[in-house]
Amino acid sequence: MADRQPLSRTRILDAAVRVADGGGLAAVSMRSVAREVGVEAMSLYHHVANKQAVLDALAGWAFEQIPLPPGGGDWRAEMGARARAARKVLGAHPWALGLLESRSNPAVAVLAHHDATLGSLRAGGFSVLLASHAYSLLDAYVFGFVLTEQNLPFEQGQNAEEFVAAMELPADEFPHLAELVGERIIGGAYDFADEFDVGLEMILDQLETRLALERGA
Repeated sequence: MADRQPLSRTRILDAAVRVADGGGLAAVSMRSVAREVGVEAMSLYHHVANKQAVLDALAGWAFEQIPLPPGGGDWRAEMGARARAARKVLGAHPWALGLLESRSNPAVAVLAHHDATLGSLRAGGFSVLLASHAYSLLDAYVFGFVLTEQNLPFEQGQNAEEFVAAMELPADEFPHLAELVGERIIGGAYDFADEFDVGLEMILDQLETRLALERGA
């Protein structure tokens, strides 16, 4: 039976998300999204101007999946929660990584997210300059970590120990790598994903130190 739900911007965006999840941003077109909805491509133009408008909306959708920091003054907890939520969203929707900061016509959700994040830092006592530095640093870390996770050279079902064992790393040629592998990976339960929280806490520690220095200046 044909879907008799009226066509709407929300239905179009939901379909665009499904298309992007299935084939990445390269798969997103007015035609592919229309096919996913079950209508002709021309029908979409009553709700979205063009493909670029769909991509703008997708960027906004991705930001909407990351809860806004409440700005209650506990900047460290809020930035930690935001970073972990962003990593989860980007891991579930890999196409979003290259889209979040690429739109010249950002959706309201994008601007609201940026404003709330800066507001959280400002409420925590950060100056405008330090808040800007902190925001850039945290996003660079989250985005970079997610990108690394998405491109690890492990085959599906293969763990880190199996991977390094197959490399047969010569200890005399690469002593420090061999030391790391021997201490952290071989015979253990090493998971690269565990590095995320460790690195995040190190960054938050340093931001806390910078904030204290700024307040004491």
